[in-house]
Amino acid sequence: MLGPMTTRDPQAAQLARLAGLIADETRAACLLALLDGRAWTAGELARHAGVAASTLSEHLGKLVAGGLLAEERQGRHRYVRLADARVAQLVEDLAAQVGPGTDRRPRNLRESSAGSAMARGRTCYDHLAGRLGIAVTDALTSRGLLRQDTGFALTDAGLGWFDAVGIALDRAGRRPLARACLDWTERRPHLAGVAGAALCRHALDVGWCVRIGSERAVKVTPSGERALGELLGMDAGALR
Repeated sequence: MLGPMTTRDPQAAQLARLAGLIADETRAACLLALLDGRAWTAGELARHAGVAASTLSEHLGKLVAGGLLAEERQGRHRYVRLADARVAQLVEDLAAQVGPGTDRRPRNLRESSAGSAMARGRTCYDHLAGRLGIAVTDALTSRGLLRQDTGFALTDAGLGWFDAVGIALDRAGRRPLARACLDWTERRPHLAGVAGAALCRHALDVGWCVRIGSERAVKVTPSGERALGELLGMDAGALR
């Protein structure tokens, strides 16, 4: 008969601590809000989560200490953001497992409109998501610029397309050039990684897309419809 096991896997304890950090509704709300890729003040996050500033401060302290958030101070203001792209990927992947909150109906018209806007188009940390993100990913794939059959990868034509458009791709870091991110509203993968981030940043910088509302929703502008139509053959209806 085997005796009791006394050796514990140190990763098990680390995983349990990580899960414990996320397994709180207030902290989860903060992590989801910060998927917009921007830095938020503690006061903004407290209002978003619907808790007192003192309560929120305790939660932020735990998330910073646990390595999920990075803290910045500017004058008397304290800002926090997701620590890095790996944390964003973790939050995105977990959010995709539970879906877009289909267990309850919107409480009012404003909430319904915000949810519809997020489903149409949003930023997912630093890349495009929602129907917009899926449409762009499909257009890249259909034109032979992106492969999805063996995992996401830019083709030689795809690399040339980014160069021709003037979208620089940083290939020096450890982040993958192209990565599939499961979209939590469409339940299909959209483009993430270096290429996804660069495309989203370019779209916002040149005015193809603009942010709307106070969350992560974005919409395509008329100039964006023209540009994406010319560059990727996208129909304007797919961008609205």
